[in-house]
Formats: sequence, C-alpha cells, structure tokens
Amino acid sequence: VLQQSAYNPKFSANMPQIGAWFAANPIGAEPDEAAFAALAADLKTATAAKTVAIAGERVNYEIPGTRSLFTAAGRQAKDLTPPFKEAIIAIDPKWADPALWGVMRQVSSAFTTDFYLAALDLERDPNGAIVQVPENERVYVNLFLRTFAMSAVITLLCLILGYPIAHLLSVLPMRYSNLLMILVLLPFWTSLLVRTTAWMVLLQNQGVVNNILVWMGIVADKGRLEMINNLMGTVIAMTHILLPFMILPLYSVMRPIPPSYVRAARSLGATSWTAFRRVYLPQTIPGIGAGGLLVFILSVGYYITPALVGGASGQLISNLIAFHVNKSNNWSLAAALATILLAAILLLYWLYDKLVGIDKLKLG
Repeated sequence: VLQQSAYNPKFSANMPQIGAWFAANPIGAEPDEAAFAALAADLKTATAAKTVAIAGERVNYEIPGTRSLFTAAGRQAKDLTPPFKEAIIAIDPKWADPALWGVMRQVSSAFTTDFYLAALDLERDPNGAIVQVPENERVYVNLFLRTFAMSAVITLLCLILGYPIAHLLSVLPMRYSNLLMILVLLPFWTSLLVRTTAWMVLLQNQGVVNNILVWMGIVADKGRLEMINNLMGTVIAMTHILLPFMILPLYSVMRPIPPSYVRAARSLGATSWTAFRRVYLPQTIPGIGAGGLLVFILSVGYYITPALVGGASGQLISNLIAFHVNKSNNWSLAAALATILLAAILLLYWLYDKLVGIDKLKLG
C-alpha cells in the first residue's frame, strides 16, 4: 500500500524522452521544438508497445479526459514529421495548454507525493506550489471528517446501549447469563449482507418501522421519516451490527468484579450513583477502552453497510477507496487514502496508550 501510494511509473516508464526534457529544463520553461520532438518520439514508441493509453491514464488522474488525448495522438504518431510542435498541436490544440505540460512535468517522476496531496484536497499549481483545489472539488477531507465523526457517534451509541446489557449479563446467574449471551452472539451467525439488507427493509419509507409509527399515530402518513440513504440509516445499522463488539469486552471486565465492592461502598454511606461512579465505573475502564477502540476502528473501515444503507450522503471514506480500486482504477490514490486512514488509527492508538495505558486494555 505504501509503495502504491508514492510510486506510479505509468508515465515515466513509457515517456522517457519527454521526462529527460523536463529534467533538463527548469519549471515554467515553455515547451519548444525539442520538447515536442521528444513527445513525438515517446508517442511513437509507446504506441508500438501498446502502452500509450497507460501513460495517458496517469495524466488523466490529474486532468480528466487526457487519456483519449494521448491515444488519439498515438494513432497518428507514426505520420508526424518536423516541425513537431505544429504537427502535434494540429492533432489537438490541447497539446499547447501550459496546464497539460505542467501536469506532465509533475508526473514525469515515478516517485510522487501528489496522491497524498490529492487525498487532502491539495494540488500543485503550474509553478509547483501546493494549493487547495477549488472549493467545489474538495471531497476527501470532508469525507474523512464525516467518517471519524460518524465512527465516534456509533462508538458512543454502542457504549450507551452496551454498558447496561453487559452489566446485566455480569450480575445474572450463569444459566440466565449464558442464555442472554446467545442472543448477543446470534448476529454473528447471520451474514453481514443479510443483516444490512434486513435494515434496508425495516428503515425504508414504506418499511416496517415507518408503518408501525404511522399505525401508532406518532407520525402522519405523509410525514414518514427518511431513515435510509442518509446518515441516520448508516448510524442505526452500524450500531446494531457493532454492538456485540462493545458488549463482549465490557462483559469480560464486569464479570470478575465482586458485587461486595459496591455493597461495601453503600454501607459506608455512599449513594448508588456515588458507588457506581467511584467504585464500579473505574474498574470497567479497561473494557470501555477495549470496546471503544474495537468499535471505532471497525466503524472507520466499514464498507458494505454504508454502501447499501447510507446512499450518497451516508457513505464513508472506505466507499471512496473501493471506488478508486474497482471503478476509476486509480490504485495509487486509493492507497494514499488508505495510508492516511491507517495513520489516523495508529495516532488514536498512540493517544490511548498515552492517556489511559495500553496495558489496561482488556479484550477478554
């Protein structure tokens, strides 16, 4: 992943002569006849090797539509004669665009940080300075923020729902606790895709939840709640799916806590809330930390549920990574996005270790 995010030889390997011209001339130099001659030679060689589309694909990452520009010029490359500048521009006036030459210079090196810049909604201007992309093209930073915010909300909801369930499991007699534990583990016996599809049926406009709310008179028939293809649907479905990952670490910590500790605190004059806050809760911190980390990390990388339930407004960064891998074929940008996501998770892990202590983490 690291190599893919910083190494892309599609252009440099197939257009070596124009790369040599860029290396010999400073940034901002206007392409002369020698530059177009090098371009013509590279187009002829790449067309003969059937790699001209690959070179154009690399430039296409930065300027959409340029792949066809390269393939069209490649088909006529064998007929090019001096002066090459006029001949190539005659094929398509876009070859005279300084922005195109700036991008070709930018991608003429196999090693690049451009994909990391793109993943942070940044780019290089024709002079090589790093600037923000136009506001209407800023996608990735907002999606990262949405992913982390939604993961935090899902983690908090799982904690709020999972804490009392884990406490109930820990204080019940073993025969009843085991029975309820089966219900907690039951979702693991069902396919993730089936569970996600079930939530689509439940949450849709004419689904079970809306029908019950209308039947109970809570909402009007014309005022049905929109709970799918948005953030709400993603949060509801992912909270249900990830809830067992919060309950199990909490239960493993709560079960060994002797009930006599809380009873002793209350016998010494503490209220129920004080006994919980000062005696019981601190002993469950390792389970809270483990469950929180587990749910948050799983939420950040989830793909299927946001894609099916979230729609365009409820998708996470993982969905965009999958798009670049499967559809746009921009594996380098996908690798850069994945690397930034991994770095953020490692930073979270480091902060947890500094603030709480990783030695207090308990998964079972």
